[in-house]
Parts: sequence; structure tokens; C-alpha cells
Amino acid sequence: MVRPAVTVRGKPVSCSTVPTLTPPQRQALERVVTTAPSIRRLAELFGSAGHELSLVGGSVRDALLGRLGNDLDFTTDAHPDQIEALVRTVTRATWDVGRDFGTIGARVVESDGREWVVEITTYRADAYDPESRKPVVAFGDNLHDDLVRRDFRVNAMALSVVTGEFTDPFDGLGDLEAGVLRTPTDPEISFSDDPLRMMRAARFTSQLGFTADPSVVRAMTDMADRITIVSAERVRDELTKLLLTDDPRAGLDLLVTTGLADRVLPELSALRREVDEHHRHKDIYEHTLTVLQQAIELEKARGHDPDLVNRLAAVMHDVGKPRTKRFEDDGKVSFHHHDVVGAKMTRKRLQELRFPSDVVKAVAKLVELHLRFHGYSVSEWTDAAVRRYVRDAGDQLEHLHILTRADCTTRNQRKAAKLRTAYEQLEWRIDELAKAEELDAMRPDLDGTQIMELLGIAPGPAVGEAYRFLLERRIEEGPLGPDRAREELLAWWAERQQA
Repeated sequence: MVRPAVTVRGKPVSCSTVPTLTPPQRQALERVVTTAPSIRRLAELFGSAGHELSLVGGSVRDALLGRLGNDLDFTTDAHPDQIEALVRTVTRATWDVGRDFGTIGARVVESDGREWVVEITTYRADAYDPESRKPVVAFGDNLHDDLVRRDFRVNAMALSVVTGEFTDPFDGLGDLEAGVLRTPTDPEISFSDDPLRMMRAARFTSQLGFTADPSVVRAMTDMADRITIVSAERVRDELTKLLLTDDPRAGLDLLVTTGLADRVLPELSALRREVDEHHRHKDIYEHTLTVLQQAIELEKARGHDPDLVNRLAAVMHDVGKPRTKRFEDDGKVSFHHHDVVGAKMTRKRLQELRFPSDVVKAVAKLVELHLRFHGYSVSEWTDAAVRRYVRDAGDQLEHLHILTRADCTTRNQRKAAKLRTAYEQLEWRIDELAKAEELDAMRPDLDGTQIMELLGIAPGPAVGEAYRFLLERRIEEGPLGPDRAREELLAWWAERQQA
């Protein structure tokens, strides 16, 4: 079948002939329609109205990989008002947050309770402002022009749910089988049009386990500066998706190798530049990626879903080392206070990337606390020290457990076993004290109202001082009980008044 010529910026783009799908591949794609009556109904409605409707992009890719979720992307020659009118005959749960870009979304629920989140977008033929990643929206009139503007060839395949035709003008199927990322047109054109695609290349490297084609890597390296025109929020979202993959290491390494990390996460790039030619300390960059990998393994082993705070903390925990590196008189290298310095750097970077304030606060706290355990590994802590560890970790205690355990990357098996045993003992101590003393809700034995009544004072700084005094006594001694707490508070108050 002869395909119409496709051009981008006046430059012809080569298109392959229609590939032959294997029976399992055809079944994987058709299953989307045959097992979803609502999707089949949409196909019939669009077809009867004289419109095309094709499953497209990541939905086709994931269906062929056997990993399709409940989010489905479609493209059509119908315009947004027409799309909405047709979709509303199947479901009333529609939204048009992307109407200006030609997208109508809908939630479709089958009779058996299965649910699909569907987004249908009008064919696009966008033009881009060289100084901005925001396109000047223009609707197209054919599928091929829409596909050439997709980010990668593996995402530039389509299956018509009206006619059943599979369209793959750029051999995305071949790239899918080879596990390679290439762009439909020259990568320089693709990344100039939408610089965020360079971040997506890193994400897909991790998410799909694919390798970026050398031409893609060269373009990412040459055009890394262009990522600076992308909003911090969009960079953050793409970085988040990368970190939440099963193996973010490969994608992060691609960001660092191409120089993109210098623009979006320079603290990570700085770790790679921290070369120690005399091998007086471990490779901080490789150590960081290993900690991330081990944190993900612990995350799964302890029954947690992919956790952004956990993974950001692993990536950022040692970023303070380059700034605190010192050569000691004995020739060794030290990184004193890199935990405190790293926490400040982490807070600044995550704020610039527009992460939510609760995420920023949690990750910075974990970076600041990640060395706290090592005193325990040297000598056993008192109950008071254990209570203080729990108090300082607060609601990040489980994250701190994971980060601290993951931070052990020594190849010395005896040392590793000793550290592992020490932390298991610390966790056991925490659990035992928690059962006896309700550590999760550690508070003084008297609350603010009781303190004011006992001391005969009004709200003010003195109440806070009294509260902190009782909390410190609670940490040191465990639960005091109301009577003893009153005695000790009155004695402290009398000494304070005399002073």
C-alpha cells in the first residue's frame, strides 16, 4: 500500500509499508475492542458518523508489550465538539480540560465493573514557537501527519478501531522488537519542537528497558540547553515518572551522560564529577545509584508501592559531599556535615522543581537524618536515644528505615552483616518501646491546657518552654505519669522563676 508523502518543516520523512502483525500481536491489539463493549460501541458511533477513531501512542505500544493498563489514548479526525457529542452517548462522565488542544476525556464503566479512562484527541498538525515548548495548536486532517509529530517511533503506531487497520509508517514495531528508541523525524527537529521529549527518552529507557539510539543520545547532548525553556512543573512531572519506574538507574544515567541533569538536577551530575583518582573514598555517584536500587528493593520487600519520597531521598542523600569534601592530615577524605549541607541543597532544588511542600520537607528531613543511625552501630543506644531517634524522624520513620538500610553498599561482607544486624536490633528496640510507650504518639504527660492551669499562666512562649521540658523528660525517662510530671514541672518552674 502506497503511503502519502509526509513532511516536517518541508523536509520529507521516510515511511515504511504496513507491517505484517503476528497473530499474537494482532490478538493483543484487537483484545482492547473485543473485551471492552463500551470501546466497541464508541468505534461504531464514530464510524457511523463518518469519522475515524484509532488507538494510538503508548496504548498501542503497551498492548503489544502485554502491559496495557486502563488508560486508553485515541486519535480522530473529529473535532472536540463532535468528539464530546459522540462520547456522551456512551458515558456522561466526560471532561474537556484539554479541549484547546483537541482532547476530550471520559470515564467509561462496563457492566462488569471494569473501568476505562479514555482520552480522544483530534489529529494534530501543530507548529512550535522556537522560544517555547507550547505549540500553536492546529488540527490536522489525516493520521499520518499526526503520527509523524509523535515523540518516538514506538509511540507512532495506530490501530483503527473502526476498520481494524494497523498503521506503522516509521517501523515502530521494529523498534519495539529491537528495544530501541528513535524519533519519527530527525531527533534535532523532534527535540527542538518539544524539548521535554529528551526527558521522556530517559524515562522510557527505564520504564521500557529500551536503549536510546546513538542519534537520539547525540541530539540530547547537543541540545541539552533547550530543556531550560520547559516549565519546572513539566520537568518535575517527567522526573517523577522516571523515578517511579522499576529501574530508574538507566534513565538517570542517561540524563547525566547527556548533560541534561546539569540543567534539571545538577546535584546528581556533581556527584559523577567527584572523581577520586587515588581511590581514597568510594565512587559517590555509583554509590548513590546503588542506594536507589537497594531502596527500591527494600520498598518492595517491606510491602510498599513505588514511593517518590523514598526514591528522592536515595538520590539526594549524599549531594552535600562535594561541598564538604576535605583532605585530612592523614591523607584520608572527610565529608563532615554533608548531611546538614545536603538537606539545605535538597530543599532548594526540590523547591525550584516545584515539588509539593510536604515532599520537600520529608526528603530534606531524611537527608539530614540519614547518618543518625551510625552512632548506634558503634555502641548500643539508651532508651532515651532510641526515643529521640523516633521523635526526630516523626512520620518519616519508615522512610528512614529504608534509606538507612539501603545506604550500606560496602563489599565487605562482615561489615555489611554487622551493620544489618545493628539496624535490625535498633528496629526491634523501637518496636518494643512503641508497644510499651506508644512512641508513635509521643507527647508530654501534660498538655498545654494542663500546663497553663498548673502554672497559672496565659498562652505564650513560657507554655512552649514548659511543653518542651516535659517532652524532653518523656524522652529521657519514658512515661512519667501525671503526678510525677506535675512535680517535675513545678520544680522546673520554680528554678526558672528564681533564675
